[in-house]
Amino acid sequence: MNEQTVKFLSSVEPFDILPENEISRAAQNLTHAGFPADRTLFVQNKSILNHIYIVSSGKMEKFILEEEDKKLREILGEKSIYGGLSVLFNKSISIRTVRTLEESNIYLLPKEHFLDICSRYPEFIQHFARNFCSHMLQAPYQALITGSMDDEKQVSPSAFLNLKLKDIFSREFASCSEYASIKEAAALMRDQKKSAVVTMNALDQSIGLLTDNDLRSKVVSQNYPVHNPVKEIASRPLITLPEDSQVFEAIIMMMKHSVKHLVITDDRDNVLGIATEQDLLLAQGRSPVYLMREIQLAQTLEELKHRQLQVPGMIKSLMDSGARAGHLNRIITEISDAILKKIAAWTIDEMGHPPARFAFMILGSEGRKEQTLKTDQDNAIVYEDVEPEREEEVRKYFLELGDRICTRLDEVGFSFCNFGIMARNPKWCQSLGQWKTYFWDWIHQVEPEDLLHSSIFFDFRLGYGDKGMVNELRQYLFESLGKWKGFFRHFAENALHFKPPLDFFGNLVIKNTKEKKNCLDIKQPMQLLVDFARLYALKYFIAETNTLDRLEKLRQQGVLSGQDFDELSHAYGFMMLLRLSHQARMIVDDGKPADNLIQPKMLTYIDRQSLKEAFKRIKTAQGKMRMELTQDIGIS
Repeated sequence: MNEQTVKFLSSVEPFDILPENEISRAAQNLTHAGFPADRTLFVQNKSILNHIYIVSSGKMEKFILEEEDKKLREILGEKSIYGGLSVLFNKSISIRTVRTLEESNIYLLPKEHFLDICSRYPEFIQHFARNFCSHMLQAPYQALITGSMDDEKQVSPSAFLNLKLKDIFSREFASCSEYASIKEAAALMRDQKKSAVVTMNALDQSIGLLTDNDLRSKVVSQNYPVHNPVKEIASRPLITLPEDSQVFEAIIMMMKHSVKHLVITDDRDNVLGIATEQDLLLAQGRSPVYLMREIQLAQTLEELKHRQLQVPGMIKSLMDSGARAGHLNRIITEISDAILKKIAAWTIDEMGHPPARFAFMILGSEGRKEQTLKTDQDNAIVYEDVEPEREEEVRKYFLELGDRICTRLDEVGFSFCNFGIMARNPKWCQSLGQWKTYFWDWIHQVEPEDLLHSSIFFDFRLGYGDKGMVNELRQYLFESLGKWKGFFRHFAENALHFKPPLDFFGNLVIKNTKEKKNCLDIKQPMQLLVDFARLYALKYFIAETNTLDRLEKLRQQGVLSGQDFDELSHAYGFMMLLRLSHQARMIVDDGKPADNLIQPKMLTYIDRQSLKEAFKRIKTAQGKMRMELTQDIGIS
């Protein structure tokens, strides 16, 4: 190693963000090689890379060869790196073909050393993750990645969503007594090269977690005494997941709690190890966890809008690699919830503390945690009943709060509801007493508008504010339904007016609209299953709002057989995946606003047949509704 090599490496992105000692250590591990012009160094999907290659002089080209055409061709010049993505995301198999254009000199860094740096420096690996994300939106790149995964034991990066945590997390972890000093804990993390340490009580039970971020934010920045016991700054309680949980669940947990570490346990809650953000990043490349953190760190509406615009591309990438529809819905929902919470908190900071307890409620598809990429608003505000002399003041505050929040949601990409079902509408910004009156009227009236309101507003959940307000309203809903069985008949009769788009011979019924010809609205048959699940959930006092969760609860209570549950949940999941895929293609590939108009002729034969089978399952569910809910109240 010489000073010139160190100086060169310190100017190469992302090595330039590493500490000087790390750059020097990496430079010591470099070897040098020279190649003549017109030499093929690596062949896509065949060459195994044991090094990371850094161009010190000369020029090379990298490309994907597709039917004799060069796709995604790029020039590698001085300080360019090749091999990082292949090592991290393609089992060290070269993603592209690389050929020298002129005499070139290259530094070689061993793969093992490169991976060691990645494991210890999140900012370093993020550089490669960002490149991977941008490339994965390009079809040739996706096809090549997928093509290198023929072996059953190999899994594409995003397919890790369905793997179990026990397949990826490290079973080696550091631990110390909660009474150890902060300095001792930090030394332990340094010596064992860990980014976190589990704290234990006198009974040798794991009770807390100290991370490198805790040391930076609670100790270094605050000049906190390092000789104090670690229990004073360790995060409690532990955020844990069982080892049999899926990577998807870990992503959701990290997003919810904004953490980089999860403690993995066995079935007796014993700590087995720690899964880190880097584990998940290496697992899937395009991480919703990072997007969530960027949302939580956002300081302006423009930043939130930019993050929201990234969602379709991220979902398409996950979908193309085999993610399930339910997982995708949940990820979209968590991101939408985070944006709402951010906007609500900003708005309340501006307006001052609310004059009464309140809840900003989310309704409709987002209330069911089934939001798609066609985003609009359905929300409302409920606030506690106050003395008559305060009513005007309180109502004025919450109307302004609703207007500001809804306006800002529109600005970042969640468009206003065409029917005005929003908290900015005085009709849907009401006291708890008025909401109870609404619910009572909708349950006891039989007008179509009342049934429409019940189908939207009965799928409510907390978006921001006091959860107790939502719980009280739900309890009132269940009590009111228990006193008037006629609601279920009217609801069922309304739902049974609509049929899945199948003709007498079992063929798909297609229509022409102003926007498209020969299409069907996939939302309409899905709504029939949503209505089915909602009606039975209300009848059996099930608090869940998500359709699949409702079906699962109905199965557990014996209302649905195991076979009925499997068929209905599969039908709904298939239609949702079809819907999301259609919307993602419109937004990402075509640059158009998303809609729900599927053209069957554009589907594969298998998908068309699967769609027909899904519609048949819906007809069966409607038959169950007709028989059981009419017999319950003695109607033939």
